Amino acid sequence: MTVIDNAIYVGGRRAASPAVLAETFEALEQHAGGFAWIGLYRPDAAELGVVAEEFGLHELAVEDALAGHQRAKLERYGNTRFVVLRPARYLDEDERVEFGEVHLFVGGEFVVAIRHAEKPDLGRIRARLEAEPPLLARGPIGVLYAVVDQIVDEYAPVVAGLENDIDEIEEQLFSGDAAVAKRIYDLSGEVMEFQRAVKPLREMIETIRDELHDDQGEPELELRRAFRDVLDHVIRITERAEEYRQTLQNALSVHATLVAQQQNDVMQALTETSVAQSEQTKKISSWAAIFFAPSLVAGIYGMNFRHMPELGWGAGYPFALVLMFVSGFILYLIFKSKHWL
Repeated sequence: MTVIDNAIYVGGRRAASPAVLAETFEALEQHAGGFAWIGLYRPDAAELGVVAEEFGLHELAVEDALAGHQRAKLERYGNTRFVVLRPARYLDEDERVEFGEVHLFVGGEFVVAIRHAEKPDLGRIRARLEAEPPLLARGPIGVLYAVVDQIVDEYAPVVAGLENDIDEIEEQLFSGDAAVAKRIYDLSGEVMEFQRAVKPLREMIETIRDELHDDQGEPELELRRAFRDVLDHVIRITERAEEYRQTLQNALSVHATLVAQQQNDVMQALTETSVAQSEQTKKISSWAAIFFAPSLVAGIYGMNFRHMPELGWGAGYPFALVLMFVSGFILYLIFKSKHWL
């Protein structure tokens, strides 16, 4: 059963608790000046269709309420407001933000609250209002205020959780942890989703506040003050969320700079190693060439062929020694002038 609670309120008091929706509509007719508050959890098309037909809900709003996955918004269809809110809660164990969705149809004598996630607990809001008859006596607009106020209050732990995550990222950023980039990216997505949930509330609350008038057309000062207080909270949360987004963008830039610096350090070390190896190669090649010249002379005169004129030459041996020394010395001077040695 998707009907979580179903009640008729008159003068801030619960006057009836119909068991089924059909009885709700009949009871509302019997309690003049009252209003119905119906709480639904992921209703199907048939069930919401019954409510829509009875209260004249616009088909486009009903379609949105059934589909879910809507952005936070306020739309008017005649005398009925269709409000979409995006509650959020911070999960300490997973260190992430979980988002929900609440749809409200607010008319002159009814409130239909549709919840698409486990949170927030709208039953707690109902219990709070039933303990405050003067606020509940304001009718459907009082219920709307209480729901918005509760959802905005529940943003506070989310802000604290995000701030703690960002502090951890700042520490992780300079520790060389390779996983920090993914964490920054994931957290940036959560912050942007949080901004999409909170940012529309400012215009939404201002619009509702400015529309509040009593039966004589005078401004509803009490409720306007209440909505203004919620608006102040929304503005502060919006500013904090924007600060978090900027901080994460800066963290991502710093991370990119650190990675680039590390890559430069590695490339510089490789370049220095390559240069050192090149110098060693030059030295080895130079000495190999110097020793090759005497070896060439010695190899030629060590072949001992019969017809070699130099073999019978008396100065042949000293000439060969001088030739080996001179050729090696000349090569040494050449390599030394080129700074290979």
